[in-house]
Amino acid sequence: MPEAELTSRAEERLAEIRTAAEAAVERPAALGPDVDIERFRIVSEHDRIDSLESLDRQIRETVLLSGFTANEEKRSASFFQMDRSAIYERVGEAFGGAIEIMSTEEALELYPEEMLEKYWWRAVDPGKDKYTALAALHQTEGYFIRVKAGHVVEKPIQACLFISESNVSQNVHNVIIVEDGAEANVITGCNIHTGVKEGMHAGISEFYIGKGAKLTFTMVHNWDKDFSVRPRTATHVEEDGVFVSNYILLKPVKSIQAFPIAKLFGDRSTAVFNSIVYGLADSHIDLGSETQLIGKDTRAEALARVVTADSSIVYSRGRLVGKNNSCKAHLDCRGIVQSENSTQWAIPDLASEGAPGAELSHEAAISPIAAEEIHYLMSRGLPKDEAVSMITRGFVNIDIPGLPDPLRRKIDKAIEDTAKEAM
Repeated sequence: MPEAELTSRAEERLAEIRTAAEAAVERPAALGPDVDIERFRIVSEHDRIDSLESLDRQIRETVLLSGFTANEEKRSASFFQMDRSAIYERVGEAFGGAIEIMSTEEALELYPEEMLEKYWWRAVDPGKDKYTALAALHQTEGYFIRVKAGHVVEKPIQACLFISESNVSQNVHNVIIVEDGAEANVITGCNIHTGVKEGMHAGISEFYIGKGAKLTFTMVHNWDKDFSVRPRTATHVEEDGVFVSNYILLKPVKSIQAFPIAKLFGDRSTAVFNSIVYGLADSHIDLGSETQLIGKDTRAEALARVVTADSSIVYSRGRLVGKNNSCKAHLDCRGIVQSENSTQWAIPDLASEGAPGAELSHEAAISPIAAEEIHYLMSRGLPKDEAVSMITRGFVNIDIPGLPDPLRRKIDKAIEDTAKEAM
């Protein structure tokens, strides 16, 4: 970004971000295994494309399993990033006045003062750890999505962050703004090309939900057993705003650690976190969420459904922080263990900070599938694997709007595969 065209305050803000990041380049994360980020190179650049249909067939099939479709008929807008390049973005004609979608680099060039003053590294601290520092100092694009005030966008907006190379680090910074009274459903997929091996993804995401606005955000992670993933996400919600986060992880990963935070600043604002997680192979997964209930009459819910198989390790964390006497929130964390070699932790965390009237509750349970449930279904003629699959499918059933049928079938297939190792 051409700093010479910025005001002195904007230049100062950029300097503050750099200083905070530089101080954290060797700071490990508080949770999750440490990753040697020096071993990875920065991803490559690519040329733009005119149509998603021009993507290689194998790429189209891969990204479809994370909710991204090359057929944009049922999408209001699309963004596709290949390695470090935003190679495609498009807004449907019917939504031209309602949506902006572009790379964050382009957004910084178009709106430098607004971005730096209101949104850029305002929700996430660039000095949090070495992964935020990596993204701040060596960013490789990311998406900017804005839904204009008062517009209700019925068709989902889709974005894909794709890695086509091995031994690279993709360091993206995403910003989503849903202005006052607007509504949007965003489906984002993170994917790697078939044959890609070891690598890393550091993804910074900042969401800003205006007064009376609603964002439903669905993230589908489609990684591989040698990939390390470090998302850092924070959401600010204003008065009467609603934020719904859906997270799906169905494939093995070397390690992933994420703990998104929603801050309910506005009165009567709401946050909901839903997650479906399968621990497979020797994945090390440390996931959770935190909601800070700051405004009056704020509400929150966090629901996690976790299945561990093989030699996986999964930590499922949930934190609710009540900061107002009229807030109410609930955690529901449940897990099924399908392997003697897997480890699963359910860690609920409730805190009342100067709010003796806050109502915070939790349910946490880890167990095998009940034998009597399996026996009942088998007595009705189902084979054991199908019985276990049916029970597990019901266990993880979370209604997520806008997902393509191939992804829904992928969820069912993952259940069937892990069921073979159950009991």
